[in-house]
Amino acid sequence: MLRKIACAAVALLLGTAAYVPSAAEAQDVISSLPRKETLILENPEGTIKNAGWFNIWAINAGGQYTGLQQLAMDTLWYIDPEKGLEGPIDNSLAAEAPKYNADFTEMTVKLRSGIFWSDGVEFTADDVAYTVETQMKNTGMRWGPILSLNVDSVSAPDPQTVVFKLKRPNSRFHALFTVRFNAIWIMPKHVFEKAPDPMRFDFNKPVSLGAYALHSFDPEGKWFIWQRRDDWQRTTLGRFGEPGPKYAVYVDGGPPDKRVIAQMNHNMDVVHDVAPEGMFTLAKQSKSSRGWFKDFPYAHPDPTLPALLFNLQRADFQSKDVRWALALLIDIKAVSMASYRGAATISAIGIPPTGTHPDDYHIPMQDWLKNFELDTGKQKIKPYDPTVGKQIADMLRPSMKEQIPTDQAAIDKSFGMGWWKPNPQAAQELLQKAGFTKRGSNWYTPEGKPFSIRVMVEGESRPVITRAGTMIAQQWRQFGIDAKTELAQGTMLDRRNSGDFDTLISWSVESYGGHPDLAYFLDSWHSQYVAPAGKPQAPRNYMRWSSPELDGIIEKIRGVGFDDPRSIELGRDYVKLAVREMPTIPLMAYNVFVAMDDTYWTGYPTAEDPYANPVPNWGNSRYMMVRLKPRGE
Repeated sequence: MLRKIACAAVALLLGTAAYVPSAAEAQDVISSLPRKETLILENPEGTIKNAGWFNIWAINAGGQYTGLQQLAMDTLWYIDPEKGLEGPIDNSLAAEAPKYNADFTEMTVKLRSGIFWSDGVEFTADDVAYTVETQMKNTGMRWGPILSLNVDSVSAPDPQTVVFKLKRPNSRFHALFTVRFNAIWIMPKHVFEKAPDPMRFDFNKPVSLGAYALHSFDPEGKWFIWQRRDDWQRTTLGRFGEPGPKYAVYVDGGPPDKRVIAQMNHNMDVVHDVAPEGMFTLAKQSKSSRGWFKDFPYAHPDPTLPALLFNLQRADFQSKDVRWALALLIDIKAVSMASYRGAATISAIGIPPTGTHPDDYHIPMQDWLKNFELDTGKQKIKPYDPTVGKQIADMLRPSMKEQIPTDQAAIDKSFGMGWWKPNPQAAQELLQKAGFTKRGSNWYTPEGKPFSIRVMVEGESRPVITRAGTMIAQQWRQFGIDAKTELAQGTMLDRRNSGDFDTLISWSVESYGGHPDLAYFLDSWHSQYVAPAGKPQAPRNYMRWSSPELDGIIEKIRGVGFDDPRSIELGRDYVKLAVREMPTIPLMAYNVFVAMDDTYWTGYPTAEDPYANPVPNWGNSRYMMVRLKPRGE
């Protein structure tokens, strides 16, 4: 890999575009960069097809995780799923928390002064107002629809003040400008206002608001090099000290086995996510590699919830009885073993079992879950089994021995609590209640057609999710449903966003983790954002669930403060509704096997020192740059 990234040390930023090496030069990559000053990270997007496109505000046009959103972009606030450098919430471009009026129809933001773009132009409130107005005028841009639905007007009465007037009460409007993975990034007005069309402007070279600026990139999309700005003090990250790496390189790491080999050879400092077997190999064979946890389960539990997402605009899945029947055919223990080799943290409810959520939701709702009844039309059952997490731990203990905890609280934290008991008889009764019939060993829809389900998965780029989907399809097939997995390598995001699927294993639940509020994902589930069939769906209601009862819960949350404990009660109301309706089948936290090599760099965030999220494509992974130090310092 060191021979595949270089010529970059002599790169110069000339004209309007970053230096792009020739095809011959691109065969040598990074070797001329000083290795002790260079951090090499995996870009999980792989090879970027349109490498010279840096307009992150235009949908599906180029790469996002090339370092662009992590190192060059900035916005008003950040919230870390862990503890953060100085607490989980950081006022970034904003100088303080948002100020709402009494009925949450107006939000005022005070901005920091002395922050500059990488071309020397000062950042002001005009940039924020321009960002909002431009996307509202161009609703095909990434955040155009959600801004248009929320914002009546935006103004900049002075260089450090922005005032948003909202169309309806929304106490969570600031969440749109709060990064936990990404958010509405601020556009440089002085650059974009010169472009004839902001949707067709490639933004090459990108003007950076972060502590790094683009140094060079591979025209074939294999790697992107960012260099620490000389004026890093004039960025929001500068408050925390000088970033350690002078250069940060985001590369296509290739298949999982090649990522493992690259790290064992010390050619990739941070691997985004390897298969469980890869992490186990690194733990055993590389003295310099480690995961978030030093020992099993190693992985970083993201505040993201992989689930079986139904396309609710398709006739076969519009009955909750059908959705519940399919849930009762899943053995989550088998899914855990197939996907994560047991290193999974399961969740029966639509909230990740990470961060503060177990204390706010999972534990308080155990009694309700134990008493929840499901009417199959022929009997009433209590489908919840609170011991499933313990069962998974017991299955692993003979092979993993002392690495598997025996304390129940530790088991709950590592493996999760309960899940639904497999119940084929109840599943049959529910399908019959919904008008489905069984002929011989096969099931048919009420229209007399074979009951066929395609479970879309990503393939080798996300092996644990692919294995989960394969196991679920197998369990449904054994019951007589024509179920098969469908690989969508490289096309998953486009097909998910356009509704081109039956079911898929993905996530529509993404929470803050370090804060109990659910608005990050829940507000986007309001029916006002549901797109017609065939039209692009705004994040994150990919199943296109439309529920008047859910709308009511969301609207009540919009009317209470971000830290108001009433929002937790309303969040529990959402959980109960989602259990009853089963619009998705929640599976587990997305445990990321991020592997960090300390041959050249020390100070990575870990479970022992959880100051930031180490997963390298997250926007808030930028914070680890100021803690990383060259080995030996």
